[in-house]
Amino acid sequence: MNLKADFDDAGYVALPGFLDADEVEELKRETSRFIEETVHDLPEEAVYYEDRSDRASLKQVQRIHEHDDYYARLANSEKVVGLAEELLGGPVQIQNMQYFNKFPRMGMATPPHQDGYYFMIKPQQALTMWLSLGYADAANGAVCYVPGSNKKGMRPHGATGTLGFSQGISDWSDEDDRTCVQMEASPGDMLVHHSLTIHRANNNESDRDRKSVGFIFYRADVEIDGQAHAEYQEKLHKNLKQQGRL
Repeated sequence: MNLKADFDDAGYVALPGFLDADEVEELKRETSRFIEETVHDLPEEAVYYEDRSDRASLKQVQRIHEHDDYYARLANSEKVVGLAEELLGGPVQIQNMQYFNKFPRMGMATPPHQDGYYFMIKPQQALTMWLSLGYADAANGAVCYVPGSNKKGMRPHGATGTLGFSQGISDWSDEDDRTCVQMEASPGDMLVHHSLTIHRANNNESDRDRKSVGFIFYRADVEIDGQAHAEYQEKLHKNLKQQGRL
């Protein structure tokens, strides 16, 4: 198995058992501690809830590696960084680490999109890692990838109204739907995709949650369009305020 060749060809790879059983239990324990002890003190723009009035409906937390030593160690570990460097073919820089949950009977679908649309970088040499804390499949909203879409450039995006995923592909087709590969994951499994790989996820229609942590790495030679990124973030924050989500 040539991991990088598979990644370059399909735009994604799956690594079952990326964390062993002890590491999975540590991740679960430390994540519970972080939610109970730290999240309530974070800036409001870093924390998203399904229902802002219900603190039990925590959906997403941004930049968790900057707020907790455990996550900082994990994000900078040889296991994680080494994988990113192998797949991107050079030194990398951590850009974000996030916590996600898609609630039973509540978690909304993730619209089809390319992460690179949000990143605003040149060249598009970045990846997202998705590390599962539980069991994920189509029923509770596991990710679905369009193979090879990483080699076809950036697709048009438009507003979605979805919290945490404000932009989605506007020319999504039946062919995209037919070719999308549904992924499944067990606790400790890692899924990794390129910044141009198209992906989406279903609603959570099950009685199970879908918890994960995610990592975003840029290859060290990419350039960020700082002005465009700042303008996008300002617009996003304003829209969330208007919607009563912040």
